[in-house]
Amino acid sequence: MTGPTPSEPDRLSGTLITLDGPGGVGKSTTARLVAETLGASGLVVHATTQPSRAPLGELARHGTESYRGMALACLCAADRHYQLATEILPVLGDGAIVVCDRYVASSLVLQGLDGLPAELVWQLNHGVYRPDLSVILTGDARVIDARLRTRGGHSRFERAEDNSSRETMLYGHAVTELHRRGWPVATLETTTDPPDTVTAAVVSLIHHVLTEKSAACL
Repeated sequence: MTGPTPSEPDRLSGTLITLDGPGGVGKSTTARLVAETLGASGLVVHATTQPSRAPLGELARHGTESYRGMALACLCAADRHYQLATEILPVLGDGAIVVCDRYVASSLVLQGLDGLPAELVWQLNHGVYRPDLSVILTGDARVIDARLRTRGGHSRFERAEDNSSRETMLYGHAVTELHRRGWPVATLETTTDPPDTVTAAVVSLIHHVLTEKSAACL
């Protein structure tokens, strides 16, 4: 299937930017710096994360030891639908830029690590708002793993011995899936670049998206 699904929500005036990537790749740091950089330039920015900070999201975030497979997939999808309805879509409707740390690509990967097929993950996330740009950060699995071991894993996925290589492989599959469904995707290799360089690259991509949206409204 290509292109948006029939039930895709109407496009809003704001801009949704999502960042995904393996644990240890620098995704959360990049998301924070991108939001700060855009905000400092005078743009209205709303930074958020998935799972959300709502009770349902916290249950998913801290429940990876207790919940696995379909149970965790349903938790993550339910939190995403709820967060979209109560937080993200209203802000997009007001014209803001939303920078979201993790989105559907992370579900494709993490639920894939639990053995669930991508098609099932898409079914659970049916009707979610398509980002204006989905940024996937990538890197050498050995370098990412070393960072992760230094930092410490935040979930059972990140604590698994072969996590970095498996996540890196599955994110490659996720990029293919997103392209196949007509999602705008950009991948950035981050193995050797410092955070400010990665941030500048993401911000440049976002300004390109904003320029295209402005031209489309003329």
